[in-house]
Amino acid sequence: MLHPITKHCILYKIISLQFHIYIWTTVFASHLYAYSLISEINFDESQGFGRQFDGIGGLSGGGATSKLLVNYPLVQQNEILDYLFKPNFGAALQILKVEIGGDAQSTDGTEASHMHNSWEENYERGYEWWLMKEAKKRNPDIKLYGLPWGFPGWLGQGTQSPYTNVTKTADYIVRWITGAKTQHNLTIDYIGIWNEKSYTKDYIKTLRNTLDQRGFQHVLIIAADEKWEISSDIIKDSALAAAVYGIGCHYPGTYTTQESINTGKQLWASEDYSTFNDEVGGGCWARIINQNYVNGLMTSTISWNLIGSYYEGLPYYRDGLMTAVQPWSGNYNVDTPIWITAHTSQFTSIGWKYLKHGFGVGKLPYGGSYVGLVSPTGDQLTIVIETMTHNHSICIRPPLPKYDVQPQDVLITLKGAFATVTELNVWYSKLGFNGAQDILFQKRNPLRLQNGQATLSLGLDEVITLTTLTGGQRGSYPSPPPPKPFPLPYKDDFEGYSLYQEPFNLAQQTGSYEVVNNGSSNVIRQMVLNTPVVWCDADMGNKSLNVVGDQSWTDLFVEVDFEILPVNGTSGVFIAAKVDQGGCEAFWAHGIFFYVLQDNRFVVSNDLGRVKVLAEGALTVLPGWHRLSLLVTGTCAVGAYDSRVVFNVTIPAKPSHGFAALGTDSYGLADFDNLLITSKADGMAKMESYRTTAHKPLYFVQEDH
Repeated sequence: MLHPITKHCILYKIISLQFHIYIWTTVFASHLYAYSLISEINFDESQGFGRQFDGIGGLSGGGATSKLLVNYPLVQQNEILDYLFKPNFGAALQILKVEIGGDAQSTDGTEASHMHNSWEENYERGYEWWLMKEAKKRNPDIKLYGLPWGFPGWLGQGTQSPYTNVTKTADYIVRWITGAKTQHNLTIDYIGIWNEKSYTKDYIKTLRNTLDQRGFQHVLIIAADEKWEISSDIIKDSALAAAVYGIGCHYPGTYTTQESINTGKQLWASEDYSTFNDEVGGGCWARIINQNYVNGLMTSTISWNLIGSYYEGLPYYRDGLMTAVQPWSGNYNVDTPIWITAHTSQFTSIGWKYLKHGFGVGKLPYGGSYVGLVSPTGDQLTIVIETMTHNHSICIRPPLPKYDVQPQDVLITLKGAFATVTELNVWYSKLGFNGAQDILFQKRNPLRLQNGQATLSLGLDEVITLTTLTGGQRGSYPSPPPPKPFPLPYKDDFEGYSLYQEPFNLAQQTGSYEVVNNGSSNVIRQMVLNTPVVWCDADMGNKSLNVVGDQSWTDLFVEVDFEILPVNGTSGVFIAAKVDQGGCEAFWAHGIFFYVLQDNRFVVSNDLGRVKVLAEGALTVLPGWHRLSLLVTGTCAVGAYDSRVVFNVTIPAKPSHGFAALGTDSYGLADFDNLLITSKADGMAKMESYRTTAHKPLYFVQEDH
């Protein structure tokens, strides 16, 4: 019989042994679990290659998205352009896509056509020429891509189709390509059909033939810049297939179709992203750059837009890779998509090859994706890995199905020609959420490999570039000047402009305005004579609208001199305050509009369409120059014509704020000069000086009592 103490000791040992077994079992299980999250990812070029990489790009246009960049102070303007285009500095974009202006509203404004009318050509209009030259100055290898959104009305020949005469339309587009070369020494590399609209096989083949006949065999056609629907026609029509280099789709959601793959054509996300450029926007961009190829074999992804450089209050504010909306202050923001772009663009070039799926391209086992690309010489390798979570990478379109991402370890294994690589350079980003700081494009210690292998720990919402290349730079400049409100008083006599230039800060929403000389001075002229072949409904109202300033303005004084030209003149002109809409909804804009019409009357309206009339009356509109003045203060509006008050009315409470504006009652020629926008106090003094002794006191004075 055992002594009680002995029994106690034996019991203790048994319990102790069970406890240690439990502990070791738990530790082993945790290690086993951790091991289960370690997945081997092979990068092996000896298995062959996937498709050729065609580049990462940005889109200026669709429309007027670079408008405010043009008159930035030179120092800040050059900094911005470096962040966008300079190799090994910022986004280092490889493609610049621009709108071929068609005098039509195409999202945030209109861009000028090189042929307002069939009888003239002008390659000084607009700012895309300037932008393309600045991009080429920084990166001579950048590819240039042109695409029309709208067309001048004469091409439609009374219809809303650019295909009524495909020979004329092809000639119009090839003239733009010719002008780029002869006037600006710019070589256009790619050309599109009609943004997100219909195509015809006849037009595409005619365009190809016209390009070839005029010596532009190198210009490649991307069609049709909507979805993948052209794929079936390419498969059925060998002539069409020969004409088209690649199929361009907009907002594909990272997926193509089997039919598009079967064409054998290069597949592009020729417009994508279009998302507010905060951290979620950066996550959207990171996910689609990788997964457009992983899921859809798309070899190029182009961001709409290049730079959000248009007024807050217009559609899709800050949907660019970076933001520059204050030329008057010089302030700008380098937003997260710039550095997300750099993870791919600084370590690849057009012509690199993707590795094959399963041998360097694929989905991570616990969420996320990876792509491997190899240089044409076969001696450089770049790997880009992203682990963007669902809620932190939602794009504006299309809807994103639910998925899950977990932290995970991966075993990177290099095979083939890269099996002897002993280290990879590492660039790291982690988007910050819930108060965490962003880590953007940070160079880290190299990843050491033994026998071609290394373990990499991946967290959430990360982008990691592993590369044999030794370049790369997180470029920086001193902080830009602080933001400031739009300056008042604001004056412009248009004397400092080059001819045909668009007026600074006037954001044309419909119509097309350019600086001309009328024989004695520079003025701005509305140039469109007929309704364009439109991209959206704004132009169908047959009015031109130019907004300026700050959407938050309330009380304001606006004044301008005008002349309606005797030949091809508009039916009238207007100035306005509190204008609340632009873009494709511009025709439905509300505000306080003061019209002077050729039929010798004035109309004060609460809307651009002159449906909600607040006041009207007679006045004499003689040939020559006249002056329009409008003061809006509280619930009162006062207007003067040729420095004489003609109305004094109560106005609705809505809209409560908006832009200043000027424009024409119909398409047709009109000149404007000496624009003045100033405060309520200055405006009240002006209006008092315009009031004659026959008038009663202006009742805005009574309101202030």
